[in-house]
Amino acid sequence: MREFQRSLRVGCERGDFRVLHYSLQRDHAHLLVEADSQTALARGMKSVGARLARAINRVFARAGAVLDGRYHLHLLRTPREVRNALAYVLLNARKHWRQRFGIAPPPRIDEASSARWFDGWNLVFAVPRGEREVAEAQTWLVHVGWRRHGLVDLDEMPAR
Repeated sequence: MREFQRSLRVGCERGDFRVLHYSLQRDHAHLLVEADSQTALARGMKSVGARLARAINRVFARAGAVLDGRYHLHLLRTPREVRNALAYVLLNARKHWRQRFGIAPPPRIDEASSARWFDGWNLVFAVPRGEREVAEAQTWLVHVGWRRHGLVDLDEMPAR
């Protein structure tokens, strides 16, 4: 996790591409990104994939491909979609916990996500220290618009 965060600090913002939030799971990752074009998205995702692969290969002293296939794209067009996507990405570990153990986990910040940098929780948290590994949102929809539908609660259980 620390290797990926360190790597992302350098590459979370490429001018026309920004990684806003992420959640890493055992066998997949969720990213919320902004891109100025399809080309910027493709190049940015390739860069993030390479950074993730290098981090994993460094940690586990291995070589070779890490990611299987391409990313799945879903364009977010409304404030409600963005709000739901933020909750889904930042609380994704809760969903997997429930699937695995059959009970809801206690509410907490997921250490394998960018949740500590999120300023839209309905609770006040201490401001994290250190350099951010995610970029600030540039679009109205992700920066402000989603808040029309309420702040995110740590107790929420993300749906599909």
